[in-house]
Amino acid sequence: MFKNLINLFFPKICYACNNVLSDNEKGICTVCRHELPITNYHLEKENPVEKVFYGRVKLEYATALLLFQKKGMVQHLLHNLKYKGHEEIGVILGKWLGFELINSNQFKGIDMVIPVPLHKSKLRKRGYNQVDKFAKELANSLNVSYIDNVLVKTTPTKTQVFKTRFARWDDSKAIFNIQNPKLIEGKHILLVDDIITTGATIESCANALLNHTYNKGIKISVATMAIA
Repeated sequence: MFKNLINLFFPKICYACNNVLSDNEKGICTVCRHELPITNYHLEKENPVEKVFYGRVKLEYATALLLFQKKGMVQHLLHNLKYKGHEEIGVILGKWLGFELINSNQFKGIDMVIPVPLHKSKLRKRGYNQVDKFAKELANSLNVSYIDNVLVKTTPTKTQVFKTRFARWDDSKAIFNIQNPKLIEGKHILLVDDIITTGATIESCANALLNHTYNKGIKISVATMAIA
């Protein structure tokens, strides 16, 4: 009875469509789960995500769970995750993609998962990195280490929401540094972010990892929640 009263005054809503969830639904309603634009890129070699980085940075494999469209369900999901504090969205999407990756031969050689970091000033302001829980769920699914003390963002960037594609690309060339390099020697790293637009952030992170002075045999693959 108490639970019913709470649901009456504070109903749980779908993060993708804002409709009220039924008792057996969590975070995303059944309708949206069937209508979300899943890519299945983890099943394709030379898929559109990998093609974004051709000639820019050497990647082993790359995938994204969802296709992003303006004013679509995926944009609504990521907005709720990034700006509304609904970190459980990262858990849902991480478990979803994680289940897919453990059944993909391309991602069986991963040794560790590293999230794209926020600059400390933005982390302090927002209170969380929207990628963390997504990345942790991928690490759990793949049964590998989650490492967040190697890649560090040293240059802050402003919000990307209202910028043109070119401006986002130019501004995303942030400086990333490496600490604790011994942790990644000879490892196949799964680099994880929320969305790929121009690919500049992933490119910058990957180059920082690959070009470090103490790099020995590092390989990098990429997984994101969405690709625009």
